Amino acid sequence: MSRPAPILITGASQRVGLYCAERLLDEGQPVIISYRTERDGVRHLRERGATALAADFSSEAGILAFIDELKGCTDSLRAIVHNASDWLTETPGHEADAFQRMFSVHMLAPYLINLHCEELLRRSSPADIIHLSDDVARRGSEKRIAYCASKAGLDNLTLSFAARFAPDIKVNGIAPALVMFNAEDDDAYRKKTLAKSALGIEPGPQVVYQALRYLLDNSYVTGTTLTLNGGRHLK
Repeated sequence: MSRPAPILITGASQRVGLYCAERLLDEGQPVIISYRTERDGVRHLRERGATALAADFSSEAGILAFIDELKGCTDSLRAIVHNASDWLTETPGHEADAFQRMFSVHMLAPYLINLHCEELLRRSSPADIIHLSDDVARRGSEKRIAYCASKAGLDNLTLSFAARFAPDIKVNGIAPALVMFNAEDDDAYRKKTLAKSALGIEPGPQVVYQALRYLLDNSYVTGTTLTLNGGRHLK
C-alpha cells in the first residue's frame, strides 16, 4: 500500500498548529511542518515522524527558499494548511516594517506557496488548501490595523484561489476568534474576553481541528471561510 501524500502545516511549532499536526499524525497522516523558532513542539513532532523545515516567511527570498526545500522533501501534497502568523503592533516610526512583515507572512507566503506548489497538490486527489485567517478581519481593529488588513487579504486569496484551482483543488479558510488563552493572561483579561462572545467559553484548539477535518473531508465546499467565534457577531 502506497504512503499517503503529506499535509503541510506552516507555523506548527506551538498552539493550534502543533495540535493539528499531532492529531493528523494520530490518524496516520504524514505531516510536513514549517517553523520559525526551534521549540519543544518541533522536536516532539520530529520524534513522531513529521518532517520539520525551518522557514523565514518575512521576505520573498525566505519564502522561495522554503519552497525549494519543500520540493526536495516530497513530490506531492494532500493539503496545505497556512497557519503561520505574526501578531505585531504598529509602533511609531516602525509602522511600515510591521505592515510589510505581516503582509509577507499572511499574504505573500500563502500566495507564492500556493502558486509554486500547485503541481504537488495536483498529484493528490482530493487536494486542499486551507487558510487560517482571523475573525477580527470581519470588523477591523483600531489597535491592529496592519494585522487585520493582511488577514482580510488572506480571506480574499481564499476566493481567488478557489476559483483558479477548481475543480481539482478545494480552497477554503478558517477564521477563529479566541480559541485558547496564553499562560500569562490574567483573570481580568480572561473574563473580559470571554464576555465578547455569546457562548462565553475558551473552546481549545480542537475546534480548529474539527473545522480543518470538515474541510478536508467534505467534497462540496470551496471558496468558503468557516467562522469560529463563539457567536461574537451576535454581541
